[in-house]
Amino acid sequence: MPKKDLILLAIDESSVTDLVQKALHAAGFDVAIVHEQMALNNSIQEAIPELIIVGEKFSGRDWLSITDEILGRFPTIPIILYAKQDTTGYAKSALRAGLSGYLYPPLKMEDIVFEVQRCMTRARGLGDWLRREVKRTTASLQEKAKISESERIKLEAIISNIQDGLILLDDNENILMTNQNIRQIFLLGEKPIAGKWIRAVISNADLHALLDQSKADGVKYYEIHFDDGKVFNAQYTHIPRVGYAITMQDISYLKELNRLKSDFIHTVSHDLRSPLTAILGYMELIERTGPLNEDQTSFLRRLQESVQHITNLVNELLELGKLEAGFDVRRETVHLQLLLKHSLDIFEEQIKKKNIKLKTVIEDHVKAIHANPIRIRQMFDNLIGNAIKYTPAGGNVNIMLGMQANQALIKVQDTGPGIPLEEQNRIFEKFYRASNRPEKVEGSGLGLAIVKSIVDSHQGRVWVESKSGEGSTFVVLLPALES
Repeated sequence: MPKKDLILLAIDESSVTDLVQKALHAAGFDVAIVHEQMALNNSIQEAIPELIIVGEKFSGRDWLSITDEILGRFPTIPIILYAKQDTTGYAKSALRAGLSGYLYPPLKMEDIVFEVQRCMTRARGLGDWLRREVKRTTASLQEKAKISESERIKLEAIISNIQDGLILLDDNENILMTNQNIRQIFLLGEKPIAGKWIRAVISNADLHALLDQSKADGVKYYEIHFDDGKVFNAQYTHIPRVGYAITMQDISYLKELNRLKSDFIHTVSHDLRSPLTAILGYMELIERTGPLNEDQTSFLRRLQESVQHITNLVNELLELGKLEAGFDVRRETVHLQLLLKHSLDIFEEQIKKKNIKLKTVIEDHVKAIHANPIRIRQMFDNLIGNAIKYTPAGGNVNIMLGMQANQALIKVQDTGPGIPLEEQNRIFEKFYRASNRPEKVEGSGLGLAIVKSIVDSHQGRVWVESKSGEGSTFVVLLPALES
């Protein structure tokens, strides 16, 4: 009789747990229930469930910190979030955090079974199949020796034909298996390397840095550079009871395209700055040469505004170029409360002019961050400025500063026109502006691109939660300093 798939439940509400258990038992699943964090960790380690359902709160912790910890150790296990209400914010946060699905009341047995089956089917793609196959056939060097020659040939043939480079390592960084692409990438030839320490076989400094940082800081992605100019994106994944897998994709052409684009924008922007400054200077001189009539004065003011708008655009392009080029290296201890206050001070006049109701909530014990204060202030200015700009007169702007796990949490909410759902994944692109923006609202389309670059350079995350006609909430998470 085939073994049933095991579903692990980590939900505090007993009534919800009973209903989910009943529905899954009826559908032919095995169900295990845990009531505290240690039991959850032990069950995942020992039983290796096919899927986990986590409650919004469990054992005194929030779902995001729990799932981050699980996916950091077992990145291929599908996880479903159970929340007490259906909100766009929860659903999007769950998907961005790497979860597979989302359940909310009112719960129906058929909906529970459908969502579990859908998530499990999705998880059984090529990546998950490889994880299971490697776990089954190469759980350890001793088990690997027992695999029949035909099974070994089959597995190696599959791995060899994967287009990306692939290295399988045991827990001691000894090579279990590589495909032909890895031999070509690192110029290894045909010499035998199975069972050898990877650092002794491959001397690439970036690869060694990936191994070091993945163990120390949980880094999963890293760029590996070569002397001939090629660049590969490497992904580091832990495979329970086997070791680690490193996959590498060639992104040299993407890096070159990005470099050419950035060089072009930077060159054009730099060359425009001088003539624009000269134009502004001559326009000021025109007023000094003699009196102007009313129409001439009006035309001159419009011309000055247009030139100033182009100058601001050029300056923003140059700022964005510096961020993308990695010139933002200044770091010091930064207290977000102080920067937020300074940022709000400069918008005080605009807030009064539009009669906007501003609500600011700063929680106790917000930790400092290690950051560039100028860039973080720039991030605040762009987010708050956008909220004020898009909120109609008499509307509301809410700002919240707090903590989520060991990350500083920033929320800026407006009551503007919102962003259409199909456009939200592009809102942080350069020059992109939502199709439903008010025509009278001016902007370059670079503000949010700058915010994204600043957050990325500080190893943080930023996203938007929005509905058309109901305003937008921009959320930023930044790593906090330990106390």
